[in-house]
Amino acid sequence: MPDQSGLEAIAEELRGADPASVLGTTHANGRAEIQIEPSANTAVLERLRDRGYSFLASLHGVDYYPHEPRLGVVYELLDMTEVDRISVKARVSTESPQIASVVSMWPGADFPEREVYDMFGVEFTGHPDLRRILMPEDYEGFPQRRDFPVGGEPVLFTYNERDGYGADR
Repeated sequence: MPDQSGLEAIAEELRGADPASVLGTTHANGRAEIQIEPSANTAVLERLRDRGYSFLASLHGVDYYPHEPRLGVVYELLDMTEVDRISVKARVSTESPQIASVVSMWPGADFPEREVYDMFGVEFTGHPDLRRILMPEDYEGFPQRRDFPVGGEPVLFTYNERDGYGADR
């Protein structure tokens, strides 16, 4: 991972191409992270890919409830020649949870984008086949959002009504 000064140099390089693209940087606990404007995700990720971060190791969603913008998409990029890692984070609101797809740059992003759509409701514009991947097509809601109702039918556990050997008390 780049050190703090290396991370700031990368951020300045990205800001040089588009001043509004980078919102901030964080270097802590062995992680280098760049927070970006969601509308600039493809341009930023393309510049990082061309800079050497060519391997998309992970793409996942996050819910920052109750903070806004609430939903996050995190891209973990690797530079295989320099053995370097950087995280790129974009946050979108629940009112307009849209961000551009990166499947054209990394075909391996296909299923992770579908999973983030299915679990968090983030729509990846330009995705070739954006549909649910884990839940049924007619399922309502997004199970990984923190405001999703947890529970269902209560289950009665009768073990506590008996002694340890199965006899009634």
